[in-house]
Amino acid sequence: MKIKFLFSFFTLLTIFSCTQEVFVSYGEDINSDVKFYNTIDDNLDISNISGEILDVCPKKGCWMNVKVNTDTVFVKFKDYGFFVPKSGIQGKKVLMTGEIFKDTISVERLKHYAEDAKKSRTEIDLISEPEYMINMIATGVAIEEN
Repeated sequence: MKIKFLFSFFTLLTIFSCTQEVFVSYGEDINSDVKFYNTIDDNLDISNISGEILDVCPKKGCWMNVKVNTDTVFVKFKDYGFFVPKSGIQGKKVLMTGEIFKDTISVERLKHYAEDAKKSRTEIDLISEPEYMINMIATGVAIEEN
């Protein structure tokens, strides 16, 4: 009886201790030991943030929108040096390192991004004003594999 109990206990202990998050890196390697902030709160001096991928450029994987707490961060990749998968990563956790800044996105650029995202002509034509956004030029990202 004791042996069965011990076997069950150690089996469960092994299963629960092996559930470590696994990430796939793009660009520069991400050091997951550093602190990643899950909120920005106008602190543009931070360079490591984490969030959830909302959508990604379906054409090349050259940009993505990431939900970081209550903010949506528009992420591009430094010097187009790397891209992320074009599909299958929405809803996944992401760790990112890079420069965060606020920017105004022109109507022309917004329409370009909408075309990349394969929005309808009607949706694209409705874009008439620039948007104020939090941006990131990422030097590296790591996307949760699970």
